[in-house]
Amino acid sequence: MGILSLITGKPGASGFGSGSTAEQVTEGISAAGLTVLVTGGSSGIGLETSRVFALRGAHVIIAARNTEAASEARKRIMEIHPVARVDVLKLDLSSLKSVRAFADQFNSMNLPLNILINNAGVMFCPFQLSEDEVEMQFATNHLGHFLLTNLLLDNMKTTAKSTGIEGRIVNLSSVAHLHTYPKGILFDQLNDKKIYNDKMAYGQSKLANILHAKELSRRLKEEGANITVNCVHPGLIMTNLMRHSFALMKAIQVVTYLFWKNVSQERQLLAT
Repeated sequence: MGILSLITGKPGASGFGSGSTAEQVTEGISAAGLTVLVTGGSSGIGLETSRVFALRGAHVIIAARNTEAASEARKRIMEIHPVARVDVLKLDLSSLKSVRAFADQFNSMNLPLNILINNAGVMFCPFQLSEDEVEMQFATNHLGHFLLTNLLLDNMKTTAKSTGIEGRIVNLSSVAHLHTYPKGILFDQLNDKKIYNDKMAYGQSKLANILHAKELSRRLKEEGANITVNCVHPGLIMTNLMRHSFALMKAIQVVTYLFWKNVSQERQLLAT
């Protein structure tokens, strides 16, 4: 997609462009019988993703740290689509203990899993360590999703094999992966407060998302599993992810306003 098409939203060969919404992309498509798990599905683009999948008939599992907000999101979806199937489960991606507890709970429900969207994250936050003593952006954006994916992978393989329907794993990354530390991911200095840079730390967590998707895709293909793994940079949009850098992002938005999308337009990337 060229810069002009990105700005104007001009449709490409698929018939859709940067201005297309998830509802437009999925129009006429049924997701009935599919189970979709969305991390961070209680607000922003995660909520819109959950809403549109529910609209198309999927059983949506919203995995969120704040279950009160997630329950409110579920209520909003149900008000719009009364017959939607939406459940809420607690998941704190910054805690490996919570990730394991979530996976145990989900797997005990004996549900299939067709689609996993690793959407939740934190961005540009001040230096802090998770309960596992790992820098918070790397812990939440990468390690939590990495473990979650591994713990749910057998379920996804079984679901894909028994149904014949290709499974999908989508990691939400960012163009910020290009702006990490000069040496890339600093595995030996993740928790070094002296060199911590909130922007570069975010970038290295997003680079890790991409490397995870690339390697997992290779392994699943080699194994012959009917699951695809992709990373996606969803575009520029002002959501609560920007809460630690609101002033900076608003300033950037003024200069680059032509490239920014609304929530509905952004979700079309996850729907295709």
